[in-house]
Amino acid sequence: MSKDLISHKANSFGESIIRGMTRVATATKAVNLAQGAPDFPTDERIKQAAIEAIQRNINQYAITWGAKSLRDAIAAKEKRFRGRDLDPGKEITVCCGATEAMMSTLLAVINPGDEAIVFEPFYENYGPDSILSGAIPRYVKLHPPANDQEDWYYDEHELAAAFNDRTKVIIINTPNNPTGKVFRQKEMEFIAQLCQKWNVLAVTDEIYEHIIYDGEKHVTMANLPGMKDRTITINGASKTFTVTGWRIGYIIAPENLTVAIRKVHDYLTIGAAAPLQEAIAFAMGLPDDFFQHLSKDYQRKRDLLLAGVREAGFKAYKPWGAYYLVSPIPEAGFKNDYDYSIHLAEKGHVATVPMNSFTLEHTSIGMIRFCFGKKDETLLAGIEKLKAYRAVKV
Repeated sequence: MSKDLISHKANSFGESIIRGMTRVATATKAVNLAQGAPDFPTDERIKQAAIEAIQRNINQYAITWGAKSLRDAIAAKEKRFRGRDLDPGKEITVCCGATEAMMSTLLAVINPGDEAIVFEPFYENYGPDSILSGAIPRYVKLHPPANDQEDWYYDEHELAAAFNDRTKVIIINTPNNPTGKVFRQKEMEFIAQLCQKWNVLAVTDEIYEHIIYDGEKHVTMANLPGMKDRTITINGASKTFTVTGWRIGYIIAPENLTVAIRKVHDYLTIGAAAPLQEAIAFAMGLPDDFFQHLSKDYQRKRDLLLAGVREAGFKAYKPWGAYYLVSPIPEAGFKNDYDYSIHLAEKGHVATVPMNSFTLEHTSIGMIRFCFGKKDETLLAGIEKLKAYRAVKV
């Protein structure tokens, strides 16, 4: 008797295109402006904290939901930057990266048939996360800006129409990957009203919270009236502290939801690396100038790459947060976004991420994503290759 050995869930999505484009970059010897992995070193103080933790023999299991030192540091950071009063024992769970944090959260709150609202384009994990957790994703478009004074935006009528009695969660990523959008106060307040009207949980991925530009402010959904008890905040150390390989993430949630989330997390991964938790606890207490320099330096890198790709003939949209910028494909004749990204890596020797990796069923939208979380010399090398390639195309 024949039997299908692969689950329907696993067959319903493909491998990560983002991670795949790094392999393409290596194979084609292209400048890697694709994956959001900085190529510059981590702060020496943070590395030294990890080394010292290992030497102090903090090498066995931490408490499943996170070392007390890190949970206390997260609570202190949230009080310092967001004004939130949290109970580290009851409201914070440390995970193996923000990716696991999102998966543990959705598995803890979703029942089969529940709907999850996701803004599109979306960070590519959200689609598979919804499927694996049993949710039915409902996508709401983010529309591109008209000029540099505007940001990507959602249509209020389109968003309101996506809510119904089956809606369980809305996933919000701010600052946003891939678009660089920052959800402003009014936009978050409108979402909060809909969540309260339909009794929906807001799951907010805030991993780029400190990477924000032009005087914009990060809005924390949990701080809005009526949202503390219906917001689950996902965050992590990867982007703020340039440790994407350490896989230290965390979840902030009301106590009743934390109980459920911790059970899923426990059986999914047991716990995050103990010495690295100690190092991130130290990092969260770094002085204000560390965080201020972070956003200023990334804004400088944004401006460098934005000017460079435009000079090369790409109409790039200015991002207001995170470290990505999106550009419409400047050439015709390609089957889809992915084909153009492969072509650009092979012929232009610059690797990007096709924007169809961030859409429903990988539907092409005629755009690519550049990452500027790189050394200046990497960005300059990419710009020169783009100019050389486009010189024969313009």
